[in-house]
Amino acid sequence: MEAHPEVLDGLEHWRELPRVQQPTYPSQPALDAAVKDLAAMPPLVFAGEADKLTERLAEASRGDAFVLQGGDCAETFAHNTADAIRTKIMTILQMSAVLTYGASVPVVKMGRMAGQYAKPRSADTETREGVTLPAYRGDAVNAHGFTEDERMPDPQRLLRSYHASASTLNLIRAFTYGGFADLRRVHEWNKGFMRNPAYARFEVLAAEIDRAVRFMGAAGVDFEAIKTVEFYSSHEALLLDYERALTRIDSRTGQPYDTSAHFVWIGERTRQVDGAHVDLLSRVKNPVGVKLGPTSTVSDAVGLAEKLNPEGIPGRLTFITRMGAARVREALPVLVEGVRDAGIPVVWICDPMHGNTITTENGYKTREFSSILDEVKGFFEVHSALGTVPGGLHVELTGDDVTEILGGAEELDETRLAQRYETLVDPRLNHQQALEMAFAVAEMLRD
Repeated sequence: MEAHPEVLDGLEHWRELPRVQQPTYPSQPALDAAVKDLAAMPPLVFAGEADKLTERLAEASRGDAFVLQGGDCAETFAHNTADAIRTKIMTILQMSAVLTYGASVPVVKMGRMAGQYAKPRSADTETREGVTLPAYRGDAVNAHGFTEDERMPDPQRLLRSYHASASTLNLIRAFTYGGFADLRRVHEWNKGFMRNPAYARFEVLAAEIDRAVRFMGAAGVDFEAIKTVEFYSSHEALLLDYERALTRIDSRTGQPYDTSAHFVWIGERTRQVDGAHVDLLSRVKNPVGVKLGPTSTVSDAVGLAEKLNPEGIPGRLTFITRMGAARVREALPVLVEGVRDAGIPVVWICDPMHGNTITTENGYKTREFSSILDEVKGFFEVHSALGTVPGGLHVELTGDDVTEILGGAEELDETRLAQRYETLVDPRLNHQQALEMAFAVAEMLRD
């Protein structure tokens, strides 16, 4: 089915609106050529998959499921390897098993994967020892090295992002539909990880799951439902040229979908209700999210909902709150209560990472595990008090044993940050800390 001309015209309206956090490319013809090539590429995801995710998110908004969204702060081309992808998937599967078995709740699994190659920045430039160059905006834009050539925005990187995302999605589908995610292999998800307290605790839970599965098998239960899992991709829809180039018209309905990912979100820095990002995402049919920080008002939230989900479709709109542990209990209730009283259907997800970033005396950008966990606790407390639904968790994590976040069971301190500090942008939970988080959240869901 062809799209109505008004639909196609609407998809270009963002070009007339204020745009922020966009790279300044040295050559417009080079950008145009790269975008033209992108527009001719096959879709990365399909409309029916995005629609299914909307249904799953609607379940989470009612408390019938819980969303787990995790992955790198910013993916890099260098780490787009089979091993890195596999360990992230294993970590998310392990966390999901903890939540599902520990709290008896279905988990909607969503990776910050297969597209998280661009990041907003607080400044357009970076200065070192008197030299000023463009800020690193993620591998989709430029390189991390501090030279003029590396920092120059290159539109060919948009195409590299597409191909890297395609290869990641290919592996995700192979792992989640090819038997790797079968719940009867729960013990195998721990293989290759270093032994630590969280690992040992997961082994105990895995043994319990194993016994339950054997019992179901003896009772004649059909295991088809646990052989595969639904696993969705997501990223911040930051680079408008990229997102528009991958927006396609569904042949069944004539409606536009952003086929760069199943779920795309608008960041705290780009959520202007009259801006280009909100306008473009208001016109696609994917489920979409918006990050809301501590300065967000009820008016902001209501205005965004009216723009992004005027029909009030359950599961279409997710608010991802990033308040900080120190402010979540004072800033979040007003927002949640205002949205609730306005009758707006929304999935509330907690991002406990971005509001808790600090810099150590030795110059490392990090976060305290205790602060991250405290924000999640505050998120649950607020929703419990207001009778609303805490719908999910959005965390930056890796399956590797990096040393980027302070604390946790291993009591990682500032002196150990240098051992394996590998992120190019924001610090991530390592494998053990991610599992610790899952066990703690499972207890909150049971309360």
